[in-house]
Amino acid sequence: MDTVRPITRKSPYPLWFFMPAAIIFGIFFLIPTITSFWYCLTRWDLTTTHFIGLDNFRQFFSEPFLVQGLINTLIYAVITSSAKTVLALLIAVLLTGQIFGRGFLRSVVFFPVLVSTIGVGITFTVLMHPTRGTINAALKAIGIPGPGWLTNPNLALFSVAMVDVWKGVGIAVLIYMAGLVAISQDYYEASRIDGATRWQQFWRITLPLVRPATITVITLSLIGGLRSFDLIWAMTRGGPGFASDVVASVIYKQYQAGFYGLSTAGNVILFILISLIIFPLSYYFSRREVER
Repeated sequence: MDTVRPITRKSPYPLWFFMPAAIIFGIFFLIPTITSFWYCLTRWDLTTTHFIGLDNFRQFFSEPFLVQGLINTLIYAVITSSAKTVLALLIAVLLTGQIFGRGFLRSVVFFPVLVSTIGVGITFTVLMHPTRGTINAALKAIGIPGPGWLTNPNLALFSVAMVDVWKGVGIAVLIYMAGLVAISQDYYEASRIDGATRWQQFWRITLPLVRPATITVITLSLIGGLRSFDLIWAMTRGGPGFASDVVASVIYKQYQAGFYGLSTAGNVILFILISLIIFPLSYYFSRREVER
């Protein structure tokens, strides 16, 4: 005799734990993101809105300094993400080895992450002063003329990028250390028995097995570089001229000037730029991971 199973309904109780986060996400991210796609098509202020179609985007790409900000954003993101990835891996390999003062060195590497970005920007602005800065004073003491780190249009963006790497490499090191610790020592023992050198161990064992950490570091560093604003604003305000302007600083300047529609269009462009880079990159990495 067949027994009739009672229909069980899932309790909505777990959803109550999800609702607060969903409400906050909707109010502070989802709704502003959706409405920005409307406001980027308008000329608006705090009281009136006038639909102008794609004029804001035409103006954005017709202004040389706005396009320069877009190019600077890409350069800044590539420099910071690549430097963080390479340096973090090397430092993580060092800090997971048997070295003296390993715990102290780990704290030193991670410490800049805990410091306020604005504080770091102001500090390095003083250190990089062309005449009174400590860095140029030290270079002068050994007979090297110090450059204008933040006053030379050819160096300003790269100077801020170096500070960004110093400030953020600690997080990347932490991610890599977690990946390195998870690698079984059996692989290294077997390779030593086979006569592998340290370089061969690094190239054939460490690098492939730490690939998930590398993907995470590259993705997070690229996102951070593309949306970077606070450090650049604290150190150069986009100057000298527009030499170190990125999309985020350009957007802020447009808001300050009262061009709200144009600045909203810049936000949408930045959102699309990040999406066009990160989503295909994540898809590529995930496919490679599956194929392996």
